[in-house]
Amino acid sequence: MADKRKSQGDDTRRKKKYRSDGTPIWGKRHVEGPGVWVSCVKGKEKQTVGEIYELFESIGSELWPHVDSESSEEDGDLSLEDQIAKEVSAMKQPRSKNPQLRFANCQTNTPCVIFISCKAPVDPVQLVVKYIKTIQTTGITRTRYVHRLVPVSGTCVANLPEIQALCRKVLKDFFEGHPETTFKYKIELRVRNHTTIPRPTMIQNVAQCVPEGHTVDLENPQIFILVEVFKSICGVSVVEDYYQLHKFNVTELAKHKDLDQSAESRLADKSAEDDGHA
Repeated sequence: MADKRKSQGDDTRRKKKYRSDGTPIWGKRHVEGPGVWVSCVKGKEKQTVGEIYELFESIGSELWPHVDSESSEEDGDLSLEDQIAKEVSAMKQPRSKNPQLRFANCQTNTPCVIFISCKAPVDPVQLVVKYIKTIQTTGITRTRYVHRLVPVSGTCVANLPEIQALCRKVLKDFFEGHPETTFKYKIELRVRNHTTIPRPTMIQNVAQCVPEGHTVDLENPQIFILVEVFKSICGVSVVEDYYQLHKFNVTELAKHKDLDQSAESRLADKSAEDDGHA
């Protein structure tokens, strides 16, 4: 009898839940987006998380300033002891549970791979592009251990029904922001530690989610649909100028800028030398 009850309990726990559109909701995940995939120097994961927190909080405060008027009014009614107790309590909370902290590290249990989840109103694509374009302009990185950043507007379990549901949502949000524009696009798929779904099958299923009117262009795409699959997690976003921005590779962008500056310096020196001989 006990075994029967246990079996019924297992069946209840395993029973799938479904969204209103009929797609299944799968189990709880350690990695949940929107957020940013970060690849870094091996053995420097902890330091990378620290510098990413500092970087993202700085850019986030610039793009989406905190509005703390209500909180300030509430704090004004508290005694000094109560205010201190409130601050200590907030510090003890996990980052993911603290409403004042917009970024939280999600465990990947993999060397060199970090995922930083982002809370509203942060847009991971806008956040990363802001930083990458700053490097492109100045050649200065504000990180020591970061190799590459991949923003994703949402994440899901890496199975075809979930991936298609996520793609439809992300693509709908992007195209609604450009209602009168038709785009040439390319699906940029990167798969790591995942062997369940073949690449051609995944690309075909993502392409089926693109609304009519937009066309594939593998040579000169205007937008890139980034599909990042890591283990059992899939993340999706839509970006522009992906190749021009060196696929958001921080170190490559900095090197490229250094080479440009060196070339300009050599040309300036040669020009000055030629003027001196004239």
